[in-house]
Amino acid sequence: MYTQFFGNFLLCRNIVTPEQLIAAINQESTSRIKLGTLAMYHNLMTAKEIDDVVVAQTHEDKPFGELAVERNYLTEDEVNRLLSEQSPEYLLLGQVLIEQGVISNKELEDLIIDYESEHEIYDLDLQIDQKEQVAKLIRHYFKLDDLENNELYESYLTLLFNNLIRFIGADFTPLTPILTEEFATQFGISQQINGKHNIITSLDMTREMAIEFASRYAMDTFDEFDEYVQASLEDFLNLHNGLFTVNMSNNHSVEMQLSPPEIHEESLINLRPDAVSYLFPILYPFGTVNILLSF
Repeated sequence: MYTQFFGNFLLCRNIVTPEQLIAAINQESTSRIKLGTLAMYHNLMTAKEIDDVVVAQTHEDKPFGELAVERNYLTEDEVNRLLSEQSPEYLLLGQVLIEQGVISNKELEDLIIDYESEHEIYDLDLQIDQKEQVAKLIRHYFKLDDLENNELYESYLTLLFNNLIRFIGADFTPLTPILTEEFATQFGISQQINGKHNIITSLDMTREMAIEFASRYAMDTFDEFDEYVQASLEDFLNLHNGLFTVNMSNNHSVEMQLSPPEIHEESLINLRPDAVSYLFPILYPFGTVNILLSF
């Protein structure tokens, strides 16, 4: 999950454009982490030393590790340890951006330091499960502490990002949330959650994007927008919200009920004036999916 938020970190700093980020995410699935990237991450080699070995590989047909040992940048034990160690996934995204000429090794070195410092990421974090990672990042990234009902937001968003990874795919980047008082839909599915807290939720995108979203969710191939695409979007939102109400009941003894999903196409969703409403844009390779959450 750190990869998704690393992508947003790069966007906010104007290091990459959305197009460059999407291209890197697409290439990421066919790439593997390199030894030099791992060595830099573990502070065993500097960016300059890595560049030196890469240049050497253009003149000598030897593996990176062998050349690094010959130049006394690494020991053989360090090479073996790096090859067997777990590494954070966002390193691979950075490596792809280097390969595409968007950033340099030195820039990645500095960016990783800033990113891990900003989000308080430690080596121990590599051992915690995905759900805990998402919750930790949401607390840091969305700065929910000052919001009323912040625990609700955290619970809902933690489940949301885990469900997006589980059912739609991990190749996304969350963009900066937008505080909103009204929401104009493209093709949207909304659903109310009623009980102790009355919540409006909505999943919105273009019809073209809905075809890809539904194809991923249903693990099928839809070629045109039809009732099956619409039903898939309704089912995803209903499933997610259903799991949220179950969690609220099991973990907080708060009982909540779901209203049937509703379709909103090129219309305005009315939000309560006393509610706190946020739009959470999620950038996928096929476009930006908007999640509305109004408490």
